[in-house]
Amino acid sequence: MPVSKIPSFSSGSELGSAVVNDLEIAGRCQGSSTNWKRSRSQSALKSSIKSVPSPAKRIALRRCSNAIVDSKGEQCCDDSNGEPRVVPSSKTLREERSSDPCFQRSTWNPRDPAQIQAVKEALHVASAPDNIVCREDEQKSILDFCKACIEQDKSGSLYVCGCPGTGKSLSVKKVKELLVLWAKEAGFQAPEVLSINCTLLTKASEIFSKVIEKLHPHLKNNSCSPLQDLQKLYSQKRQLSSGKMMMIIVDEMDYLRTRDHQVLHDLFMLSTLPYSQCILIGIANTIDLADRFLPRVESLNCKPNVVTYCAYSKDQILKIIQQRLIVLGYDIFEPIALEFCARKVAAASGDMRKALDVCRSAIEVFEAELRLATNKEELKIVRFDHMDIALSRAFKPLIVDTIQSLPQHQQIILCSVVKFFWQCKKNATTIGELNRSYSEICKGNHIPPVGMLEFTNMCRALSDQGLLNVGQAKEIKQKRVTLKIDGSDVIFALKEIRFFNNCLEFLNK
Repeated sequence: MPVSKIPSFSSGSELGSAVVNDLEIAGRCQGSSTNWKRSRSQSALKSSIKSVPSPAKRIALRRCSNAIVDSKGEQCCDDSNGEPRVVPSSKTLREERSSDPCFQRSTWNPRDPAQIQAVKEALHVASAPDNIVCREDEQKSILDFCKACIEQDKSGSLYVCGCPGTGKSLSVKKVKELLVLWAKEAGFQAPEVLSINCTLLTKASEIFSKVIEKLHPHLKNNSCSPLQDLQKLYSQKRQLSSGKMMMIIVDEMDYLRTRDHQVLHDLFMLSTLPYSQCILIGIANTIDLADRFLPRVESLNCKPNVVTYCAYSKDQILKIIQQRLIVLGYDIFEPIALEFCARKVAAASGDMRKALDVCRSAIEVFEAELRLATNKEELKIVRFDHMDIALSRAFKPLIVDTIQSLPQHQQIILCSVVKFFWQCKKNATTIGELNRSYSEICKGNHIPPVGMLEFTNMCRALSDQGLLNVGQAKEIKQKRVTLKIDGSDVIFALKEIRFFNNCLEFLNK
């Protein structure tokens, strides 16, 4: 007798209730033998469908067309051969959500303050992701080193170096968490962990006091210095030793450099003492610190292992930003805007923190334009031009800040110089000619110009700041004036000031 097929459902609740109901109806309408078979299938399905799968698990269920999800939703089993299939990773599931009818993408509303705030938080440097991408190899090297120290019950030192913003501190923090979990699973004692940021120390030698205070408080009131206490402790066999390893993470180690490098030397030597149980991990931006400042440690064949972090590439920066934004469920940036940001930052420094700051700045530029826009204007996404403005602000030269902080009349003088050189196709002028150009700009903006003596003094002040070069002459008006900086820097600095919008119109002619 033919058996009706069980209909397929995309919803987890529909799958749980409708399949069982269909079996009950089929059991009543068909013969006793069929009822007996259906009742067995019914009880099996009832026991297997104990909870409603989440949207992510329903994606996995859909991929296995004839699959049964277990009570935890962790594996699915094909009916044809009964072999288990592992549910796809969360990364794969996120990639499939865009095409999944079960997944409802959130609607992006740029005028919603809560959504704007969520985007900024996702792009904040302090918002560390659960999984660190593009640093898997470096992270594995650090973790393997720490595991070996614990397995062999021996101390060791590791130096993690690289340019700023390359994920050094974040990776070591993740390794610390993974190491504690691994130790518990492998049956080892989890190490005691001490993290020290050297920027918070008043002096370099204070680091030994921090180690005593956190790891060996019973030595705190000894008459000896903290360093001597540690050296004595790690040089003698302890009868009441707990056997627990100690992990000391020293961030911003550059701040421990002294004239004779003695603090760095003594710190790394602690891990070489015969009864030391210390795993020392130093983090710094100086790539060759171990070669330049630890020659004595190297001579004793105790040079620390080195893990170097290279600057992020364009593709890596883009991948990290996308990883942070994908959890929001909606598109905020034009793809070309994000790629432009990644290219610019990778070419300049490869600093991931800078890339995140630029993206947050582009959001602020977008917000400012949104406030000025009418309801009829549609501003739904951060465009390329918003990112361009944010990048210009982030990578502007120091001279731009200097020009923007000048008094208004000195800014007008610089604008007059650039305008005169642009119109007359010259690269030099005189105090007299420059004063006439300056006076025209002042009158055009209804500002009273200063007198010749004060004007000359302001030109000298600009010369002292390295912006102008004022020559020598018998008459003041005949003194030669040239620019000591690039005219494009002056234009870039002044175009952001509303007052100079009309003054810079000559650029469009």
